[in-house]
Amino acid sequence: MFYEPATNDHGLPYNPYKSVVVPRPIGWISTLSRDGIANLAPYSQFNNLGYDPPYVMFSAGGNPEDARRKDSVVNATETREFVCNMATYDLREQVDRSSHFVDPEVDEFEFAGLTKEPSRMVKAPRVAESPIHLECRFASSLTLPGNYAENTVYLVVGEVIGVHIRDEFIGADGKLDMLRIRPLARMGYHDYTSVESVFTMAPAETGREALRAAGLGGEARGRPAAE
Repeated sequence: MFYEPATNDHGLPYNPYKSVVVPRPIGWISTLSRDGIANLAPYSQFNNLGYDPPYVMFSAGGNPEDARRKDSVVNATETREFVCNMATYDLREQVDRSSHFVDPEVDEFEFAGLTKEPSRMVKAPRVAESPIHLECRFASSLTLPGNYAENTVYLVVGEVIGVHIRDEFIGADGKLDMLRIRPLARMGYHDYTSVESVFTMAPAETGREALRAAGLGGEARGRPAAE
């Protein structure tokens, strides 16, 4: 089949587009408003951007009630910081609950029955129950127009300045044990998936495999030392 998104003439009962770029990792974004109110929400338009330094991005559409920017976007751009918490299969019900639309003055940690944990380098709290947290400093933002006001895309990029990993999820080989963590991901529609299998593919030998292997592994040198 073929269809044009501008006319949405696919003839199917559900729009297939959000199920063709999958699985999408879920950025469980926690922020703090200027008034000190904690906010927490999951975003499946989320991913990493580079690794030396590491950046992450999340994007949100407008609020469907009045097209205003989502609280996560407002807080991250106004306070210049946010935290990405790992969404896992064990926390799937809390992730879903934190996606509900509530008023800005509602603390979504309390609404979802989750525990706040202080961050080290930003003021936004972390989800204590989550095994991994990325503390982020605002780096950039971008607004993409939508066909309707509520479909405007607000993209936020943050530099990762602090990483928390619970020790019990680091394997004996020094790698993160993804089968124990079971990261949650979106599959479109109302469908989700989680990591339940892992396989390894070593880079093929081409004479430049060391360069490719370094990129795939994400080895970072860190910021150059000041002279």
